[in-house]
Amino acid sequence: MTEKQEDKKQKNEQQDVAGKSLSDALTISFGILKIIMIVLVVVFLVSGFKTVEPDEEALVLLFGKIRGVGEERILGPGLHWIKPYPIEEIIKINVEKNVNLAINSFWYVEKDRVADSLDPRFEGYCIVRGQKQNQGVIDSSGSDYNIVHSKWILTYKIDDPERFFRNVYVEDVKPGETYADVIAESITDLLRNLVSDAVVRAMVNYTIDEAIVSQDRIPKHVKRVLQEKLDKIESGIKVVSIQLPGISWPKQVDASFQGSIKAGQYSQKAISEAKSYAENTLNEAAGPVAGELLEVINGDKIIDEQQEKQLWSHLAGQGQEKIANAIAYRTKVVETARANALYLHKILPEYRKRPKLVVQKIYQDTIEDVLNNADEKMIIQTSKGSKGREIRVLLNRDPTIQQKSEEE
Repeated sequence: MTEKQEDKKQKNEQQDVAGKSLSDALTISFGILKIIMIVLVVVFLVSGFKTVEPDEEALVLLFGKIRGVGEERILGPGLHWIKPYPIEEIIKINVEKNVNLAINSFWYVEKDRVADSLDPRFEGYCIVRGQKQNQGVIDSSGSDYNIVHSKWILTYKIDDPERFFRNVYVEDVKPGETYADVIAESITDLLRNLVSDAVVRAMVNYTIDEAIVSQDRIPKHVKRVLQEKLDKIESGIKVVSIQLPGISWPKQVDASFQGSIKAGQYSQKAISEAKSYAENTLNEAAGPVAGELLEVINGDKIIDEQQEKQLWSHLAGQGQEKIANAIAYRTKVVETARANALYLHKILPEYRKRPKLVVQKIYQDTIEDVLNNADEKMIIQTSKGSKGREIRVLLNRDPTIQQKSEEE
């Protein structure tokens, strides 16, 4: 074999070894690539498992639209599998979390020194109506309006994720953020405006006294108005509560308002005392039925005769005592008159025989009764020939006898 043939043979052997090495390397590479692809597919599929927490509900978006029909559109708590992003996307919304939002747009600027007047550019306030009202309709021609400062706290939650997602604008989710992260920030301005409008609409129905005193009625009114607005736009947001932690009249009229409050308190106290006195007087006069009986007497209440008799039968107190005394006095007068009539009828025959003697006897008996009932007796006997004379008697009366006479 020549030298050329040997070189050629050696070269072919080297090429076979290189080709084999390349083939082995490609085989190994394709095997590794296959494993990597399998791992990526597994990871891709595993990434579709999503967990919905117990306080959350979720929507699945298929190419940006809510997937499913009816109740299937909402995913409850638990583990769920969806087609991995970007085919499907899960939107998780916390439906149990209560979020607090402070509304201070109606409050004044707190300074060490009270300004002479309000500056509406920086200080907020609410309008409340005046006192004059005619059959529930505000008479603006004869009624003042007042202003008050107020602080509010809205507590809300999302109770209908589908309506919320469809009808409420939420900013795009940035990398590293979740849908839940941007919800509160996105809807804050909307809720502030709706609460402010609800407060304005509600407060104008109350006077300043009602606004200052009422810490429960007005917040309920604002809550009702706000919920109606949220339901009208199908927001899916539920108002949990509206609180009124602060309400105040303008500091510029603090002295006058304090005087008004004191006058109102004094008035209420006087009215309360008068009512209490009237009730006590009626109870003392006639007992528990006094008020109803007074209405019957004044003609304010019409009842039948049987009911009226029943009312009088329940009479108590001084009224019952006076009626009892009147009945006793009537009985005494009647019995005395009857006794006198019997007595006169008895002496009538004698009177017809000797009238002067009978009259004298009656006179003597009367004088005897009068003198027996007198505490002090003074008898002055005039003598003959005393014409033109005066008899003056200085009497130092017994104080105990005088006191007894006055009491009787």
